[in-house]
Amino acid sequence: MDMTGTRILAADRATVWAALLDPEVLKACVPGCQEMAGSAEEGFTATVVQKVGPVKATFKGTVTLSDMTPPERLTLSGEGKGGAAGFAKGGADVRLTEVPEGTQLDYEVEAKVGGKLAQLGSRIVDGFARKMADQFFDRFQDAVAPEAPDAGPDGDEGQGETSDEKKKGWLGRIVSG
Repeated sequence: MDMTGTRILAADRATVWAALLDPEVLKACVPGCQEMAGSAEEGFTATVVQKVGPVKATFKGTVTLSDMTPPERLTLSGEGKGGAAGFAKGGADVRLTEVPEGTQLDYEVEAKVGGKLAQLGSRIVDGFARKMADQFFDRFQDAVAPEAPDAGPDGDEGQGETSDEKKKGWLGRIVSG
């Protein structure tokens, strides 16, 4: 399965780059991620729980970063094993370009699955993969460029915020702090 996309992020390229290398940001952005550890230099390990059609599995896997040209591009390669459910592996080429609105993030993803997951059929698996990618990049966008909360003058922060907006602000502070 191959997939491409583009996102415009209201943040400078250095902030977006730093977020791509931060395990806490990645953990918060990967749907179903229970654990994420490691570093950009040595790679990350992760545990992700997902349900694809009738198959629910806990995937344990690794992600490595390569072809890094800070802060312009990198390649993520990953592989996860979900026991009897099968395996998933793939990679993504990510490019960051400065634009007037902030940073344009372009990605090309290639993914393969095997085992019970492959038996579900490409329509189900492809739809699930697209949904996962959309959720990841929506969360990533919120993490690096949270929308300004509806707050009054200084001292009134928090009024009118939903818990989602508070989370966005918290994730944004991780990236910019």
